[in-house]
Formats: sequence, structure tokens, C-alpha cells
Amino acid sequence: MASILVVCTGNICRSPMAEGFLRRELQERFPDGDLAVLSAGTIGWEDAPAVGESIKAASERGVDIREHRARVLEPELILAADLVIGMTTEHANATVAMVPQAASRSFTLKEAVRLVEGLPALHLMERFDEGALKARVDQAHALRFGGFEGNPHDEDVVDPLGSPVETFRAVGWEIDTMCIRLMDGLFGAREAISMSEVDREVGI
Repeated sequence: MASILVVCTGNICRSPMAEGFLRRELQERFPDGDLAVLSAGTIGWEDAPAVGESIKAASERGVDIREHRARVLEPELILAADLVIGMTTEHANATVAMVPQAASRSFTLKEAVRLVEGLPALHLMERFDEGALKARVDQAHALRFGGFEGNPHDEDVVDPLGSPVETFRAVGWEIDTMCIRLMDGLFGAREAISMSEVDREVGI
């Protein structure tokens, strides 16, 4: 089974939302695809649920993360992943420090989006292809290794923990947008839909 691993700090706010958004996108694209999405935290609060504000922000975007339970980042999770996505540079670096051979498949979310969007566009895949995913990740790393920056900007997704629910909504919107763009870059773009249309669909 192919695997995408999302990494943050406590695994209770940002990464659960990203995990949920990526899983939604994959299930909509490839209902029978053999691809798992997991998340973990560098200091994960083992078995803790997602915080209420993240649950609410994800729910407003059509994703239910009430059953999420935090896990601690371990080498086995990194080794099993075909793509590792950190919410910040610190998180991406932590995975590489733990498993150096994962450097070629570890990115921040924003970096991964920037790189796959810098590659030649793909035709929309009709079915999930594990080999194609691995090839696309390799191409993104090669582009990064070659010095491509695209339109560089702050790599980090802001940590909303302790902030008002409005901040969680903003962070959720950003993560959702990036997850859709990442899936388009990895597997080919679906029919374009603006985020304002997504927001209307989920009642925001």
C-alpha cells in the first residue's frame, strides 16, 4: 500500500485537518485506490483527539476528524511513507533527522505544492498508480535539488493552537487549498473549481 504521512508537532490541530483533506481528495479521485494517509506529531500527544476548533474548522469544509487520535512520529511511519509532508520546515527537517534516507521524499506542504506545480502538468489519472506517485515525488525532489524555487514564500503553516476559532478557519482554508493543489500536481487537475465555490458548498 502506498502511503502519505503528514507531520506537525502535537498531531492535534494542523496535521489532522491536512490528513482529512488529503484523504477526502484521494477518495473522491480514486475510490478504489490503495493509498493510506496518516499523520503524526514530533511530540505527539499519544491518543489525544483533535482539538475542538480543528474539528469545527474541518467540519465546515466537509471533513469529519472527530475520530482522529494523535500518534507520535516514529521511524517506521517515515520508512513506510512514499511522501512525507511537514506543516513547517522544522517538521520536515525532523523527519529527515530521524530517517536520513527519507530526505528525497520529505517536503513542507507549501514546498511540495510549489515543486509539483513547477513540473509539466499531468493528464488526470483515471485510477491510482503507486508507481506514478513515486515517480512524481522523485521528479519534485530532482527539481528541488536542481535549485528550482518558483515563487518562494514562507514555508510554514501557522500553528493556530490557543487562537480563536476564526484563526483555525483561516488555517483550515489554507491547508485545504494547498491539499487540493498538491493532489492536482501529483495526479492531474480535475475540473477547476474556485475555493469560493467550495466555501459556498460547505456553507461558509
